[in-house]
Parts: sequence; structure tokens; C-alpha cells
Amino acid sequence: MITLTERAANHVTSFLAKRGKGVGLRLGVRTSGCSGMAYKLEYADAVNPDDFTFESHGVKVVVDPKSLTYLDGTELDFAREGLNEGFKFNNPNVKDQCGCGESFNVV
Repeated sequence: MITLTERAANHVTSFLAKRGKGVGLRLGVRTSGCSGMAYKLEYADAVNPDDFTFESHGVKVVVDPKSLTYLDGTELDFAREGLNEGFKFNNPNVKDQCGCGESFNVV
């Protein structure tokens, strides 16, 4: 299961409204970085037949089957820290991550 904090859901809802299209948020992982994997985050315009979908605070979250193995139990937050803002992944499966925070592994 994937969840969003209320802050993250509000941000996604607002952006989808401005964008004028989309069914929700697509989360995934890809091989990258010094620790092995990196998050993919994009707005979903469609749901594929093999995708898993979750709803959190009124926002549909779409995840492909391969990525769900690494993301199950993740909470996505949206944070503002000083002049920076962005999504933060609270993933209980992460065992280690690189110093810059861009990649992780679940070994």
C-alpha cells in the first residue's frame, strides 16, 4: 500500500487542476545512482491493466508491479524547507541510501 500525507495530496490535487488532465500520481523506481535505485515520480494520464492503484486523501496513486516490491508501505510527503520544496519518500524498505539522498537500496 502507498499513502500520501494530506500536504502531498493537496499539492498533487492542485497541480492536476492547473494541468487540466491526469488521473493521479505515478510512482516507480529505476536503476540509478550510487546506491542502486532511484524514485520515479510523474503525473499519470492513464492506468495500465497491470498497474496497482491506491487512493489516499482523494488522490489516486498508480504503481507498476515491479516497483511495488520496493515501494510497498511508502508514505509520500510534500515538504518545504527554506527555499526548497519537493516530495519526500518515507519508505520502510530502504536499508541504505547515498549521501546526497538521490538513490537507495533495499538489500
